[in-house]
Amino acid sequence: MSERPEQHRDPVDAIIDQWARVRPDLDTAAMEVFGRIYRLSRAMGDRTEKVYAQFGIGRGEFDVLATLRRAGEPYTLSPRQLSATLMLTTGGMTGRLDKLERAGLLRRSPDPHDRRGLHVTLTDKGLELIDEAVGAGLAVQTEALSGLDAEQAGQLAELLRELLRTTEGRQD
Repeated sequence: MSERPEQHRDPVDAIIDQWARVRPDLDTAAMEVFGRIYRLSRAMGDRTEKVYAQFGIGRGEFDVLATLRRAGEPYTLSPRQLSATLMLTTGGMTGRLDKLERAGLLRRSPDPHDRRGLHVTLTDKGLELIDEAVGAGLAVQTEALSGLDAEQAGQLAELLRELLRTTEGRQD
């Protein structure tokens, strides 16, 4: 059973307590970490989705626009490069590109070096929108971290980096 004062308990503590009652033989330390990571991911995903919706885009469209923006000027990549970066099939990418092109946020043009290839480029409207959307999303994330001081936030980032590195390194 958890020894935390009631005001510091969260829903994961309740789950851990339930497992301790019915299966005291289980070591639930990993569940405490990953249960909280999962809940944080869902909560922050929901919050950022609401922010992006204010700009008329969802997470998928944000990811495409942000990838083009991070590429730097002239904010152009091939659909294949976008698909590889976002780990999407070409079919999934085509749907997103169609929607964003209809909204005037990007344009597709022939690759001058490959007759079969295309370039995807942010429009001025797309550049303005992604710059506003990324700022708004970061504001929500920064606000969520406001309960931690800078040192704690840095420690958490470092611990999560190490956990991600070791977890992604073990793709069983």
